[in-house]
Formats: sequence, C-alpha cells, structure tokens
Amino acid sequence: MTTLVRGRTVFTKPNDRHHWEEIDDGAVLVVDGKVAAIGSYDTLKAENPDARELGNGRQILMPGFINGHHHVGLTPVQLGSPDMPLELWFITRLVCRAVDLYLDTLYSAFEMISSGVTTVQHIHGWIPGNLTQVEAGANEVIRAYEDIGMRVSYSFALRDQNRLVYMDDQEFVKLLPEDLQPQMRNHFDRFGMDLDDFMDMFSHLHEQHHNKDRVGIQLAPANLHWCSDEALGRLADASSKYDAPMHMHLVETAFQKEYAKRRGGGTALEYIDRFGLVGPNLTLGHGVWLSESDIECVAAKGAHICHNCSSNFRLRSGVGPLNVWEKYGVNTAMGMDEAGINDDRDMLQEMRMVLNAHRTPGLDDSVPTAAQVLRMGTAGGAQTTAFRGKIGTLEVGQGADMVLMDWDKLAYPYLDPDYPVLDAVIQRAKSDGVDMVMCAGDVIYEGGKFAHVDRTAALEKLRQDLTRALTDEEVERRGLSKALLPHVQKFYENYFDADTHQPFYRQSSIY
Repeated sequence: MTTLVRGRTVFTKPNDRHHWEEIDDGAVLVVDGKVAAIGSYDTLKAENPDARELGNGRQILMPGFINGHHHVGLTPVQLGSPDMPLELWFITRLVCRAVDLYLDTLYSAFEMISSGVTTVQHIHGWIPGNLTQVEAGANEVIRAYEDIGMRVSYSFALRDQNRLVYMDDQEFVKLLPEDLQPQMRNHFDRFGMDLDDFMDMFSHLHEQHHNKDRVGIQLAPANLHWCSDEALGRLADASSKYDAPMHMHLVETAFQKEYAKRRGGGTALEYIDRFGLVGPNLTLGHGVWLSESDIECVAAKGAHICHNCSSNFRLRSGVGPLNVWEKYGVNTAMGMDEAGINDDRDMLQEMRMVLNAHRTPGLDDSVPTAAQVLRMGTAGGAQTTAFRGKIGTLEVGQGADMVLMDWDKLAYPYLDPDYPVLDAVIQRAKSDGVDMVMCAGDVIYEGGKFAHVDRTAALEKLRQDLTRALTDEEVERRGLSKALLPHVQKFYENYFDADTHQPFYRQSSIY
C-alpha cells in the first residue's frame, strides 16, 4: 500500500542540540512499511495522486518516539508498592500481584502508543519458574506487542546472584531471624533459572523472533551486583557472536557505586570494561553515579546511556548528569522505566521533565534544548535498540514510524506565530493531541482508537483478573515484604564506610 502522510510541519530528524530538519506543508510517502520519499505536500501529491492520504494539513508530523527503558504494565503503585529509595523499594515490590503478562503488557502499550511511542525497549525480569515457564511468559509479552502493532526490542534481565540485597543470597538469609529464614529461602527457590538457562532462553528467543520486522531480541545484564563474573563474560561473548545490543542498569544509586568499589576496587564501569562489555553494543540504564572519567570512557568507546528522569526522582536515586553526558558527546536515550512522574507512560510529559530537570543556574549554553530532547526520544533511543539504523528518523529507507499531532490544540487559544514550532511541541503538546500513530507503515492508533486491539475489552479482562482473591503465594509474599523491610533497612544503614563519617548523599557527585 502507498500512503501519503501530510503535516503542517514535518520534523524529519534532529541534527544537533540547536538544529533539526523540518519541512513546512510537507509530506512523507510510505511504501511497504518504509519511507519512500519526503518533500513538499504539493509535489508528492502530484506525483502520487492515487495514494491513500492521512493528515489534514493542520498537524505536526514527527518520527515515532522510542521508550528506551521499560519493564511492566500496571505500575508498582497500582499493585500496592509505594515509591521508596530503590534498595527498599525492591522489598516493597514483593507485594505486587501476579498479573496476566499479555494483558499487563497491553495496558502500558495503550498508554505509550497514545503519547506517540512506536518502539519500546522492554527489559523483562523476575518471573518465577523454570526455563520453560519463564520463556512462555516472555513470549506472552512479545505477543502482546505484536498484536497491538508496536515495535519491541525485548530482553530478559540476567540475574544470577545477590537477588535481594547487595550481598550473597544465602549469606543474607543467615543475617535474618531464624523464623524468617525458611520464608526467604522458599522465595529464592521459586526462581529456577540458572546461568545456562538464561543463555539458552536468549538463543531460543533470538532464533524465533530476530527476523521479524517489529520484534528484536537483545541481552540485558541486569546490573553489576546481579551478575557474576562468569555471567558478564558469557554476555559479552553472546553480544559479540550475535551482534546483539545489551541494556544494563548501572550505578543507579550511591549504594551501587559503593558496591562496585567493594567488589573491584574502582568504579562499576571500570569493572565491566574488563570483560569487554563497554562499546557500541552497550547501553547503560540510569548511570546517575558515573564519574567524569567513566563518562569520558563511555563516550570514547561509543556506548550509550538511557536517562530515566522520572524514575530517578521517584526512587530518590539522584539526578543523572545529562549536561555532562552531552558535553562529552555521549549518545543518550530516554526511558520511562516503571512509570513516569504521573504514574503513567506519557512520553510527551517525560520529554518536558527532561527539558526542565537539568536547567542548572547560569547563562551558559549547557542546558537541554528542544532539539536535544527530540533526539533522545527518537534517533538517540533508536541506537540503543535492536532496530538501530532502521528507525528513529524520517528518511528514505527508514521504517515508517511516525506520529501526527494536532497543532491547533497545542496552540489554542493563542501562540505567538514567531515561536519555534519544535519548542512549542516539546513544551506544550499533550497526549490528547496525538491524532495518529503509525508503525512500519501500519496505522495502529487514530482518533483515540487502537486499530488492532479492543482497549476496553482488554482492560476489563485485566480488571476482572485482579478482582480474584489473593493466592496463598501472594499472601505469603506480602507477609515476607513487611517482615523483611526493617532488616533490609538496617543492612543499608550500615553499608557505607564508617570512617568517612558521611551519609551517602554527601559523597561527591559530578552534578
């Protein structure tokens, strides 16, 4: 099918922090799911008179957005887990219900698509069971994205040690009161995947899905504390063998920075670099506590960082040094993690968060710009996924992933006609102004309706599923969470070196 998508203004790609490419009264010609031509609407219309036409000429046409870091459907808050410092929040997550993975994935996909997201990097994890059971769950997540029509770069996070706190599982169990130890061991025993299983699962999913247009499979070393040296080495080998991207949480908090110092005597980045992990295939999630020399290394080796601004605020992790990353030329993506600041997956809201959260005092040109934020949400994010080189901009040969937004709605009742259009979009556009979302040439959302999945029916099934009584296992986990919390809090209260006489939040950061 040949389709002509028209825009009052067409943003094709960001070039740098202050420059981007745009066409007034432009259009994009789509053939077989890819961009075939870009130019003025009048010219392309005359050359393709029989093409199906989308867009009324009063809309902004942009590349589809990329959520570069995502985990779950229903948010932790919806499932009973309040925002807390990350290390304690892991414990409160134990209260969350077991959800239908297909319906749960659809829930957040509805939110992402309706704010213009066409591609998601889904970093999965913490499914109990053996290899067969976990792999079945992974395929349910992938099936949901396939059914709704968006792209997914899927990975299952590898964790083979230190699954609760930053120490060996069984050593931590010994620190607990005797009456709590059996419950903790029982919880750990629910997770039956070993390192071989993790690697087998990656190869199975890669073989099954890697040739699909809208599904990519990648690797996810979950974090330094969660991965043994053997795991780090095998992940590096697999990434090289398959040329597979990797997404790794790293130094999200000051506690993780301290863990790395204890484990290797230096920084977390220095440690994983010993295994050949740092390079163009690696994206670091969060990176809040990277040192300046770490950032120089990331830039020099062509690795990437995914900035999760809302999550960092909500879980008290710190403020990622985005301006420093930009100064060194690090390619940076943008992710909403578990949920954005409004406890949803509104990419337009997250863009505004990033634009404004790093406006440090002064008169210099160091703070984020609209073009920079657009790059993070499109071309920058694309480089961190399994679709790198195929999406992220509107250029001939690229995948036809795009979003149409109502200009009149964001400009009403008045907007100075000389105000830059891109700045207006980043600062004012809301999800209720998203008129159409296309992925691989397929219109997956238009006029508030999803083309391939009945949103009302899916959410009602999800609601009904969660009205059931708690299972015995869910009741046990809730009790375990409540009992564990004071012991985990005590563990971290004594985590830093006593001779520094400083709490972690006074330890120096570059930002």
